[in-house]
Amino acid sequence: MATTRKASRYLVPVAVAGVAAATIGLVPALAASGDPELPEITAQQLIEKIAASETQTLSGTVKVETDLGLPSFAGLAGIGGSDAKSGTPSTDPTEKLTELASGTHTLRVAADGPEKQRLTVLDGKDEYSLIHNGADVWAYDSTSGEAVHEKDATPHEKQRKEDLPGTPKELADEVLKAAGTTTSITVDGTARVAGRDAYQLVIKPKQSGSTVESVKIAVDAQNGVPLKFTLASTSGGKAVLDAGFTKVDFAKPAADTFKVPEGAKVTEGESKKDEPQADKLPKGLFGDMAGKNGKGPEVIGEGWTAVAAFDSGQPAPKTKDAPKEFQGFLDSLGDPVSGKFGSGTVFKTKLVNALMTDDGKVYVGAVTPDALVKAANAAK
Repeated sequence: MATTRKASRYLVPVAVAGVAAATIGLVPALAASGDPELPEITAQQLIEKIAASETQTLSGTVKVETDLGLPSFAGLAGIGGSDAKSGTPSTDPTEKLTELASGTHTLRVAADGPEKQRLTVLDGKDEYSLIHNGADVWAYDSTSGEAVHEKDATPHEKQRKEDLPGTPKELADEVLKAAGTTTSITVDGTARVAGRDAYQLVIKPKQSGSTVESVKIAVDAQNGVPLKFTLASTSGGKAVLDAGFTKVDFAKPAADTFKVPEGAKVTEGESKKDEPQADKLPKGLFGDMAGKNGKGPEVIGEGWTAVAAFDSGQPAPKTKDAPKEFQGFLDSLGDPVSGKFGSGTVFKTKLVNALMTDDGKVYVGAVTPDALVKAANAAK
């Protein structure tokens, strides 16, 4: 147990990778050759088209390529967390989906309205699936034949209806208003994606200091469904994320798509309820991310250069004190920095960077290391 607690301090750089992956999300994308001729459309009209889309059914195959500029996760799986001895099945979604943070993967996706979705990660003949069917949620691993089942008690649909603007135009207005003076949103040409005509919506920061160079989304010209998402970093090289449909069909998927195969060994998990999200934040990564006062992180700046700051309550991890499994990872991911704030280490990816000071303060954002140092200096 003591070893687990000690190792958890050195999961800071792993958490950077997790934050980056969560920030990106998975939006199907992969452009094919050929640029179709389509009627001209403005950015606002295209956003309205996305919002007005009534398409609720689809299925297809997706190729995802991710390059966060991270060193290998090999050897880190299970450190500081549960293992086979704890009784936790191999279907743990956190461990499996972490694999999507790097490399190339093939997914199969299906949706039938807001209450039925399936995401399957393919690995040769093996499959790992997350299935949502009404109030039931499963994680299924074909390799072991095991599944974890939970009841989802959260009123998703009610919450969405309360939070979203009432019309497509209102939603488009809100998006453009939120973009304000910090963001450029334009339509830049067309594309062919999985055999379909699409418009290219391009989103770019106007501020300097962000690690995001651009976000490009291809939108189906017929039904307004996003088909292509490419996130490029200011560091250049391969896109941070290029994920996409190689095949897509908007027909209603078969009902058995959203069921766990017969004969699966099912383990019942805890129900998901409406609990404060701060209570669910992981301890031992960046410490308590809700901060010492429990009020959550302070936000410094705005727009693309906003930085979240909080006190982890523990000193920054040092390579020499880390378990051997973490030493190479820390050396390749972290750079020492100093300033008016004192000294610390920047844990970096191509998208999200984090500065942890020697006295336990943490600054995180999709900004450059220099921007993090400026934020830490300003906070003193």
